[in-house]
Amino acid sequence: MSGWDTDPGEAQVAPRRPDAANRASRMRLGPIGVTPIRVVVALAFLGSLAFIGYAILMVRDARQIPMLSSGFLVLGGACAAMALGALIQLWRAGERGRTGRAMALAIVGGVAGLAAIGCFTVTVVFALLWKSA
Repeated sequence: MSGWDTDPGEAQVAPRRPDAANRASRMRLGPIGVTPIRVVVALAFLGSLAFIGYAILMVRDARQIPMLSSGFLVLGGACAAMALGALIQLWRAGERGRTGRAMALAIVGGVAGLAAIGCFTVTVVFALLWKSA
């Protein structure tokens, strides 16, 4: 016999279940999975809100308008990323037949998209205001 022959009982390998194995190894914060993209978007969202709050409450000179403009730019990017993430999850929920989740994601994604449009508009208005002065 060659060295490649094995006992049929030894050759059996348990089938892989990548979904179950990946779900068990992921970090979770309640029902929400923690991924690097979600961490970056959350930090951008919260950091830009803090930066805008600082610019409104503490800065009282010519630097305030460009600070607000850049803060709203980052906030708009974070809201756009949330809207895109909601769209991807909406697509997956629709494929799985989870209509309630799909409807909630459509509403949340739509609000995030509108917030992104509003933030980008405020960014342009503040930039034009700063350049005109």
